[in-house]
Amino acid sequence: MDEQQVAQQDATPSATQDAPLWARGVTRALDPQNVIVGVLVLVGAVRHGWAGVGWALFAAVFAGVIPQGIITLAMRRGKVADRYVGDRAKRAKVLPVVLVSVVVGLVLMAVLGAPRELIAMILAMFATLVPVIVITAVLKWKISLHTAVSGGAVAMLGVALGAWWALGYLVVALIAWSRVVLRDHTVAQTVAGAVLGAVVAGLTFRAGAGL
Repeated sequence: MDEQQVAQQDATPSATQDAPLWARGVTRALDPQNVIVGVLVLVGAVRHGWAGVGWALFAAVFAGVIPQGIITLAMRRGKVADRYVGDRAKRAKVLPVVLVSVVVGLVLMAVLGAPRELIAMILAMFATLVPVIVITAVLKWKISLHTAVSGGAVAMLGVALGAWWALGYLVVALIAWSRVVLRDHTVAQTVAGAVLGAVVAGLTFRAGAGL
């Protein structure tokens, strides 16, 4: 599928209902919110035990739960058509609001004394969201948030828990494939998202966590 076909998708609801069941399942199970919560809890648990899990869930409220709640509210008001905000123009308006939630969570975690690694993870998510917003709103190109988040998550897991987690990029490839099959993104948009997420989140997390 070429860029023109995806551009046409921006003006219409997602083609999810007509797509293969497996693609819908992958996109929903491994959506940004679920990936964010999962990686936060995993790193928190491994490095700081139950206290880390508690902080991870606290962080997840601002990085995952509140952003999804904002999107759900927008859906109920008819502002967006689906939970992934397939329309690029509307996505460009929603993402800055999500960014505010992430910043609030980041500030609270720093003030309250959260573990350094978890603060660094939220900082990495913030650092990833900024270029995603610029690319989406200014360059008017719908880079994949799914692969940006999952690519960044795998990079951070590799830094925090070991190089074997790089195998997670196979899952990122699966997510990318599902997004292309659903006609929500081109191959280029999914690859760009994965690379951006891996580089920006990986480097930011390494620097912030001191690992």
